[in-house]
Amino acid sequence: MPASSPLFDILTLGEINVDLILGHDARPIFGQFEKVVDDATLTVGGSGTIFAMGAARLGLRVAYCGVVGEDTFGRFMLDHLHQRQIDTRGVIIDPTLKTGLSVILNVPNDRAILTHLGAIDALRADQVDAKLLAQCRHIHITSYFLQHNLRPGLAALLAQTRAGGATVSLDTNWDPSERWDDGLHEVLAQTDLFLPNEQEARAITRTSTLDAALSTLASTIPTVAIKNGAAGAICRQGNQIILDPGFPMPVVDTTGAGDSFNGGFLYGWLHRWQLADALALGCACGALSTQAAGGTAAQPTLAEAQALIEQRKSQLL
Repeated sequence: MPASSPLFDILTLGEINVDLILGHDARPIFGQFEKVVDDATLTVGGSGTIFAMGAARLGLRVAYCGVVGEDTFGRFMLDHLHQRQIDTRGVIIDPTLKTGLSVILNVPNDRAILTHLGAIDALRADQVDAKLLAQCRHIHITSYFLQHNLRPGLAALLAQTRAGGATVSLDTNWDPSERWDDGLHEVLAQTDLFLPNEQEARAITRTSTLDAALSTLASTIPTVAIKNGAAGAICRQGNQIILDPGFPMPVVDTTGAGDSFNGGFLYGWLHRWQLADALALGCACGALSTQAAGGTAAQPTLAEAQALIEQRKSQLL
């Protein structure tokens, strides 16, 4: 590798937490009622870590920056990141905090999530290692509205990073406060690729349709890819609009499917693929990730995702 080449393809600035996924019918019954659920899985959680693991599974060189506690859940998460060869030199271990935890209650066709933030929102912009930033050609930010301490200095950090030649992508995820602001528009001004889902895109733009949200976002952001669940995804870059219908298949668990989509789309985007090909890879990665409980167990390799794309092409002939 030439000395001037970045060491990493992606640096993810995101949350690190475990997911405890309960059952296929885990609707609680209050009144001190004990209900037995049919399944429980402790797994990698957090939009950022699920994204990073999916991107690494595809073959991208990934580094991570976030905060964990000095506890069992923190060690669990670092072990899993290392298993995917993700560089964790940017992860801060804070003994005064607990590693974040999300409890996911699955019911047929829906789910509810209970999250203890713990260290999830502890990362500050001034804690991001400048040397590590300089070694990465792309920065990906996740769960913007949960990153309470990162938000104040993030726009300035990204502006400096982009001035050095790196590109930036963002997936806000849902805003628990439903304000859909908190400095977001300043950060979007420093974003090259925006990756919301349809509900988030409409909420951020205060529009009522997918088309209106896409048009509004694409007027200021160079590339926008909006995820639409089982219906696939749509992408706009300038005047070019690409729609992918997705890959309908039986679903085990949708946890992290959007994050796996992000990893697939970014792989194609960073390799300067045609938009249609990048979008297809994102949809394939998102669909395949739903085939096991948790966000990372079924994340595909590049060859596995491409095989699904080729299968769809053959069915259309």
